[in-house]
Amino acid sequence: MSQQRDLPESMTWRVIGRLEFGQTQRSVADAVGVTRSVVARLWNRFQGTGNVRRRPRAGRLRATTSTDDRYIPLTASRNRTENATQLQRQLFLATGRRVSSQTVRNRLHEGGLYARRPMVCIPLTPRHHAARRRWAAEHRDWEQHDWSQVLFTDESRFSLECDTRRVLVWRDRGTRNNPAFIRERSEYRRAGWMVWGGISIDECTDLHIIRNGTLTGRRYADEILRPHVIPYAGAIGDSFFPG
Repeated sequence: MSQQRDLPESMTWRVIGRLEFGQTQRSVADAVGVTRSVVARLWNRFQGTGNVRRRPRAGRLRATTSTDDRYIPLTASRNRTENATQLQRQLFLATGRRVSSQTVRNRLHEGGLYARRPMVCIPLTPRHHAARRRWAAEHRDWEQHDWSQVLFTDESRFSLECDTRRVLVWRDRGTRNNPAFIRERSEYRRAGWMVWGGISIDECTDLHIIRNGTLTGRRYADEILRPHVIPYAGAIGDSFFPG
């Protein structure tokens, strides 16, 4: 026999119609394939409210107040690297209210904050910053044709070990490059692979794996410039510009 929660609204009105026509609750239950208790509840509801729809049930009570909902994202914004458990403890110390760490994460997500791995870069000196600003100013009027002559290159290291000391930051979507969320690091002591690659508007170089030791100037010339960059430059022509 079907239970009431499985009955479509059209079926419930068929039940009421049969009852109003004078059929017994048992005969109606047998005719539509439900239990007699389902028919009885529908009939009682119809007589009391004039409708067969269930009354909306109250949802689960929210574990936090509106003040808590503002406090949690505000605290995370001031302490970007604290995890949900630490923020949970701060909420308890401030309000005496205990909530789960998942509730803390839910409120942060509602506020647009998500735990993300920060971008890592090498430390830059004031001289580095000045050189980059100067380069940007010199090339701000370049058009697509100019940029199509440029090969941008970079080296990246990929870890082969699990990072158990990983630090996440709470940030909004689209703010990955915000300086506040970037970690500066000049050393990389875990085992891993270093790779080199280059891209331009229309093409890209092969990915080169740098094996066995430090990438010195001589190795850079022998392993990267001669086999990868120089042939690429020849294909572009005299206007080639290594970025």
